[in-house]
Amino acid sequence: MQRWVAQIQYHGSAGHGWQKQKETETIQNQVDLALSSVAAEPIETVCAGRTDAGVHAVSQIVHFDTAAHRTAQSWVLGANKHLPHGIKLKGVGAIDKEFHARFSAKSRQYKYYLYEHPLANPFLVDRAWWLPHGKLCLEKMRHAANFWLGEQDFSSFRASDCQAKHPVRRLLGIDIQRKGSIVVITVSANAFLHHMVRNMIGVLVPIGSHRAPVDWANEVLQLKNRSKAGITAPAHGLFLQDVFYPYPWTKVLNRLPKPDSLADDGVFAYYDK
Repeated sequence: MQRWVAQIQYHGSAGHGWQKQKETETIQNQVDLALSSVAAEPIETVCAGRTDAGVHAVSQIVHFDTAAHRTAQSWVLGANKHLPHGIKLKGVGAIDKEFHARFSAKSRQYKYYLYEHPLANPFLVDRAWWLPHGKLCLEKMRHAANFWLGEQDFSSFRASDCQAKHPVRRLLGIDIQRKGSIVVITVSANAFLHHMVRNMIGVLVPIGSHRAPVDWANEVLQLKNRSKAGITAPAHGLFLQDVFYPYPWTKVLNRLPKPDSLADDGVFAYYDK
């Protein structure tokens, strides 16, 4: 049996979230079926991080085991023939069986996109959260986000159906930048709870909109109660941007093609003018 690691990009509308379900078309359902067709045997992938329905992935990492003898190029080209336009393998590499897409990861990075403009943009309708009522105060949002850095109990930002064993996570950084009419919020952590990033955005936006004080971010954190926080931001503004692994697996992962992210360089760049 050989273990393979694969890098996948997908649009959130291409399936009802990542996680495989019996009667619902998900990203994993389609990826596993495509790889199984190439292998001529059942394949089941394990991902670095499950994404909800509507959430996009610039670089989702998965691993799978198979007895089938195929080249890396055969996996990519063969699987992509069976996948819809909204899901594509970007690279595949052979890796040792000690590697685990989820448990070997040392950190993950998500990006959330906000579109500040009085008129909706049809080309961004499923890629950013439209905010028509004036510009956000990014300085307030940055001060608020500082309360969350480090190892914290993030119960207030945890979905009720979260299956994590505990709510403690280590938040490595939150960067908030404006690029024209787009606000990009980059969040990095060792791991994330279900809806954690979207619930954080649901607190930061009211603070940036002057509808809540900066200290509310700390108050919500300390209360450890989801009902005391804000709304859950829309899924379509969220992108799984990257997953980071330690040596020696970086030797394999660094050889995979660098993902071409429309989220950074294409669609959004066009509307930053």
